[in-house]
Amino acid sequence: MMWLYVMFDLPVGTPGERKTATKFRKFLLDDGFEMAQFSVYLRFADSKEMAETHINRIGTALPKKGKVHVITITDKQYGNARIFTGRKGERRPENPSQLSLF
Repeated sequence: MMWLYVMFDLPVGTPGERKTATKFRKFLLDDGFEMAQFSVYLRFADSKEMAETHINRIGTALPKKGKVHVITITDKQYGNARIFTGRKGERRPENPSQLSLF
């Protein structure tokens, strides 16, 4: 089990660039990612093969400009994450209870 983090810095100086960046964000949401921060999205994958599938999908949806990083971490590493909102600690999202068959 692992988590995928997608971090990106896309240009948004023109209306066309903003449209491209929005399209990429919508792609991530449609592919099951959730927004952790504005340019940081994460998704749970229950196997390395599933993670590779999503990484390949991201590869086909990459905008022409900008920079996109995909990082995989184990569920155990993710469990050690500390998330702060302001000065309050926040619990990390739980693993999805739904079994994916892909």
